[in-house]
Amino acid sequence: MTPSISSRDRMLAALECREPDHVPCSFMLFNALRQKCSDQFRFVERQLALGLDATVGLPIRSAQRQRDLSEQGDLHGLPVRWQPEVTIREWREEHAGERYPLLHREYATPAGRLHTSVSKTDDWTHGDRVPLFDDFVIPRARERLVTGTGDLPALQHLLTPPTQNDVATFREGAQAGKAFAAKHALLTVGEWGVGWDAACWLCGIEPLVLAALDNPEFVQALVELIGDWNRRRMAIVLEAGVDLYLRRAWYEGADFLSPRLYRRFVLPQLKQDAELAHQAGAKLACIMTAGYVPLLDLLLESGVDALIGLDPVQDHRADFALTKGKLGGKVCLWGGVNGFVTMERGTPAEVRQAVKDAVTVLAPGGGFILSPVDNVTVDTERVWENVDALIEEWRATW
Repeated sequence: MTPSISSRDRMLAALECREPDHVPCSFMLFNALRQKCSDQFRFVERQLALGLDATVGLPIRSAQRQRDLSEQGDLHGLPVRWQPEVTIREWREEHAGERYPLLHREYATPAGRLHTSVSKTDDWTHGDRVPLFDDFVIPRARERLVTGTGDLPALQHLLTPPTQNDVATFREGAQAGKAFAAKHALLTVGEWGVGWDAACWLCGIEPLVLAALDNPEFVQALVELIGDWNRRRMAIVLEAGVDLYLRRAWYEGADFLSPRLYRRFVLPQLKQDAELAHQAGAKLACIMTAGYVPLLDLLLESGVDALIGLDPVQDHRADFALTKGKLGGKVCLWGGVNGFVTMERGTPAEVRQAVKDAVTVLAPGGGFILSPVDNVTVDTERVWENVDALIEEWRATW
């Protein structure tokens, strides 16, 4: 069947919980293909050649931008900058009887010093340095960067708006990205907002959750500080006129937060993010790949337009029928097929069945975008056979 509308219109219809000409298929992340491409535009073109509903992410990624993002490997988007008065000292220690070296970083700010240290495990990817925002830091930290209210004045000097040069660079790239998206009639996506995930990077997950119970005033001040900083960054990207803005929320699920804590510390910030996006004419999506089922009513209350990351494997409690029943017609659902187990290790038959199952439950009535969750990373013959199987089975649903 020949598509009757553009990819952008198809994606917008799904995001608005309307029925498009057919279910869109847009990969959340696709590193197995991205690593084969010389730049972001080539990456999109390769997806289009596969027939996918590719999106154009803003800011445009480039080699220079990747160097600028060295402090935030797991926060795509505008560079994280701190005030010029902040100085950094880094050092490495070897201790007898310790398996791994200890890496230290200290920030000296006008409001005090912040210090963190991590164990440099064999799989550490950052040399002898400790980035500010990175998932690798959380399980390896020996000393957390932020531990209480007394650290927040110094943290304010690390969470500052992008520089004028960063904004000018973004706008130049956004102009090229939007022209490319318009040429191919593709959805534009702003990358990425952050909230509780940033608090986890700074404090650690377990210490943060315990603090939410024992020292809620500190956690409240922290999430408000991060939220205000995040929305200043959001506003710059939204000014470019993106269709959709993404907010990473991997650590906001019920694996980490009870609904009561979510309502107090996450929901107010998420509501403000959604309002800001909507004022700019954009939609807001949250990426949460596990632990979302106990939060469905709260997500509905938040005003978010899409939930990205529905995965039937990594979260054994995931209930697609319940999720569709609660959010269907109000919040777009994006995902449906597991990336690591099914796409990277499964068989074509298993992939086809997963597509059938997802479409059967999540597609009726519209508001569904098919994708592996949350990434396809491995470049092997098996993986590409499974990618072909997913696309073929998806096309069979048209």
